Amino acid sequence: MASPLIGVTTSKRGGWRSYLMHRLALRRAGARAIRLVSGAPSPAEPLAGLVIGGGDDIGAEIYGGQVLPDVRIDPERDRLELHLLEAAIPARLPILGICRGSQMINVALGGTLHADIHEVYAQAPRMRTVLPRKTIYITKGSRLDAIMRCDPCRVNALHHQSVDRLGRGLAIVARDESGIVQAVEDSGAPFLVGVQWHPELLVWKKPQQRLFAALAEAARTAPERLPIALSAV
Repeated sequence: MASPLIGVTTSKRGGWRSYLMHRLALRRAGARAIRLVSGAPSPAEPLAGLVIGGGDDIGAEIYGGQVLPDVRIDPERDRLELHLLEAAIPARLPILGICRGSQMINVALGGTLHADIHEVYAQAPRMRTVLPRKTIYITKGSRLDAIMRCDPCRVNALHHQSVDRLGRGLAIVARDESGIVQAVEDSGAPFLVGVQWHPELLVWKKPQQRLFAALAEAARTAPERLPIALSAV
């Protein structure tokens, strides 16, 4: 069976580095990757899956949140990812959200975000690292638990926004030691999972690679493919 094609959203500014890490992780999982940015040529082949990647903050006006100074946002990327999710979620396309991507899934489904976790979780350490130094606890019996098979798990941390009110159909399936949401999923979807960390930067860790393998397998067996028109966004 042909390797499924999975779209990966990234920032225009410097996002190629993130894309290369996703491409490597997906290739190891038996899938192909294509980078998705606003205004780019549309993929010639319909997508079998989607990764909403990490990067810039999500514009607060989208979810009615607090506008913070000195944060980098990308309105074009916000529009692109909302457009993709509005098409992909009803089509039941397999979707993995990573960091910002997990938050965007929540927003697309009507949820909200904490604009700055340290205003809400004052006791949380100000951790920012690509290394697996944060401990998270995964809900027993969840899809994420079945995939990763580690609890507690050690992950990295590169975020200051997080999920607040849940979007439609989503459940919290992981938190860190401070109570900050670290993963969400919709158990009624074929594959709709969002993680707050960056598994593409921990690809040598078997639980993290299993996350990409699970997405690739879901994409391989998905009955639908999704044509995407990026130039119109």
